[in-house]
Amino acid sequence: MMTFIEVFQNELAEEAIGTRKMLALVPADQLDFKPHPKSMMMKDLATHIADLPTWISLGLTTDELDFATSPYNPQDCNNADDLLNYFNNNVATAQADLAQANDGMMGEDWTLRNGEMVLAKHNRLETLRHAYSQMVHHRAQLGVYLRLLNIPIPGVYGPSADEMQG
Repeated sequence: MMTFIEVFQNELAEEAIGTRKMLALVPADQLDFKPHPKSMMMKDLATHIADLPTWISLGLTTDELDFATSPYNPQDCNNADDLLNYFNNNVATAQADLAQANDGMMGEDWTLRNGEMVLAKHNRLETLRHAYSQMVHHRAQLGVYLRLLNIPIPGVYGPSADEMQG
């Protein structure tokens, strides 16, 4: 039977493939695009996706993230190459941190806070699952942005409608 850590290592490798496909399509001339006034700009969304593997590392190597003392400041990415380089570096770091982790630590608490306000408190296992879910969720959002710009969408878990037509 696989350990949780082995499952997370495999899942990160698999999810990274689809995420790279999507980040590679982000057009530099549309970084300010947003489909609705309440939506994030494409640049911010894509950068957040590229940054999400750092949350795996945070969940494994720290006990908490406090926005009051550690503001969220991802790298500035201005094109698909920047996004892919940032993502690939973050995936490599997360994989290295996973390689040093063990299932025994998965039950330990991890907290997300902003000063005294606790935003979330989960064990490390739940924190990692949340990071993976966020990657998939925001990648799907990016797919909507790309679709609205008439950019063909690549398949992630199988062929996309665009690939089936071609």
